[in-house]
Amino acid sequence: MAHGWQGAVLKLMRGRDFTLTVRSNERISDRVHRLSFSDGGLLRNTSVHPTMWVRLWFDDDGRPHQRAYTLVTPAPEAGTFTVDFVLHPGPASDWARAAQPGDTVEATVQGSRFTVPATEPSRLFVVGDPASRPAIDSLLDALPRAPATIWFETSHPADTDHTPSGGDAPREVITVPRRNGGTHLAATVRGALPDLLDDDAYLWIACDTATTRALASFARKQLRMPKDRVHALGYWQPT
Repeated sequence: MAHGWQGAVLKLMRGRDFTLTVRSNERISDRVHRLSFSDGGLLRNTSVHPTMWVRLWFDDDGRPHQRAYTLVTPAPEAGTFTVDFVLHPGPASDWARAAQPGDTVEATVQGSRFTVPATEPSRLFVVGDPASRPAIDSLLDALPRAPATIWFETSHPADTDHTPSGGDAPREVITVPRRNGGTHLAATVRGALPDLLDDDAYLWIACDTATTRALASFARKQLRMPKDRVHALGYWQPT
């Protein structure tokens, strides 16, 4: 499948293409469908890191459609990983629902960059939602001794079933209903974060693009957090 102008731009930015093969499928819940993949050499030929994601390509009535997904339990030696699809209307979810072992999907690796802080944070602050839940779990696994506060935005009752993984440190999940296009989440975090921060804290934000940008700007400009103590990436845009 040709990737159109988006694929051409990713090529210019040194994106690398791979073909993934479905190994198994599993319905995790009413909202989440998990697929296991053989990676087509992806993990062996790229730098694997916590919260790593790839762009998967789907057909949308003859047009290329790409969405980014976090790798769950990547195993470079075996050349396998899983991906959790939050199900909603659209070509990506439609493909995931119907996918069977042996089916293939094209993937591009470009744009996924994250380095765990050299010194473990005194406290980890996380802002996310179901789209970034696999990345949140990966982050907590990578920082097992850091206490964490997680603001987890939800738009569906099933989204509240979130038990953080990763180590023995205290992990507090604050469930925030999605209201007013994410502005309720932004206001909630803005109200709480200033009283919780110290110089060794780390803030990781991955929700919708507008909310992510607003909170990253707040952290850097109003709270004066250093750039190396804030990681922000918009995971999706409302349609």
